[in-house]
Amino acid sequence: MGFFGTSGNINSTLPEIKLYSWRQMVCWIVDSTWKKLQSPLFTAGVVTLLLSSLFIRRPNTWIQYFLRWPFMIKNRKNIGIGPLTDLLEYGGIEWKGGTAQAEQMRKAYEDIYWVHNIKHLRKIRGDNYCALRAVLFQILSQGLPLPSWIREQDVTKIPEKVFTQGCNWVQQYSFGPEKYTGNNVFGKLRKYLEFLKVQWINIHGIKDQGKRIEICMKLFSDQENEYKIFEAIKFLMLYVVVQLYDDMKNGKDVPNFCFIFFARDSSPDPLSFMLNHLNCVGDTGGLEQIEMFLLGFTLHLKIRTFRLYKYGTEEFQSCYPVSCHREWHEVLLLTEDDRHYNVPIAWS
Repeated sequence: MGFFGTSGNINSTLPEIKLYSWRQMVCWIVDSTWKKLQSPLFTAGVVTLLLSSLFIRRPNTWIQYFLRWPFMIKNRKNIGIGPLTDLLEYGGIEWKGGTAQAEQMRKAYEDIYWVHNIKHLRKIRGDNYCALRAVLFQILSQGLPLPSWIREQDVTKIPEKVFTQGCNWVQQYSFGPEKYTGNNVFGKLRKYLEFLKVQWINIHGIKDQGKRIEICMKLFSDQENEYKIFEAIKFLMLYVVVQLYDDMKNGKDVPNFCFIFFARDSSPDPLSFMLNHLNCVGDTGGLEQIEMFLLGFTLHLKIRTFRLYKYGTEEFQSCYPVSCHREWHEVLLLTEDDRHYNVPIAWS
């Protein structure tokens, strides 16, 4: 009896012992795995194992991907200039809704489309080089010539010319987001200025409009090359500011915008302009409206701009600069906020 009684007690506790053992085992596995997962080497090993299993199953696919990857990165398009777009459709898509602002913007687009007979636009990438990109695309795609003052001199000597005018601070010039300064500033500027002049002359020499636009689209799809021409234009603007500042000090005639330009607390002289404004262009900010006057003056260009948010006022159309020489060419821009510019196309 005792024997059978004892045996019964053992049999009744077996499931509990087994259950306890399984619980203990699961807890041990979870605890052990968690500790190993905290080890970088173990985690790397697991990831490698998983990737290797995928690689073994589809080796050809992975090999092709890794071989193509460098070329995919290199050939990734930098879309600076958008395709030709119907201006009226663009305005309707961008400004949907029944708000007063949306209605005003749509009316502004309609005015440009019907009254000014401008049917298309190209959208410009809205980074901090936006204004420079828009103006330069208009210049080059239309085949406009170099300004005479740039064409008739060796542009590679301009950096040293600025330096010898007592502007040794020019070594603090920085190249947009690169923030590059130092003794090699002159070397980089010479290369960029020469590159700008060569590209401008070559594109101006292309008489076929379709071919010229194709070349421009390629130029503005190459981030490295468009960056060079933007920085070259910026430095030409600085050079002009130095000349205008000296003329003002010597009592010579200067364009009207200079009195506002140098009256700013942030740009009373060329050094302040470079440090507080020009060095920021392409990095943390774009061109301000007063600097659009300087850009037009530098390039001997009349920049006629439709300012859509000013629709219904005298400022709906603004010209930079206001007074221009008769022989200066004109380009068109379009802006909704004086920060981001698109290119209206009067021809297609």
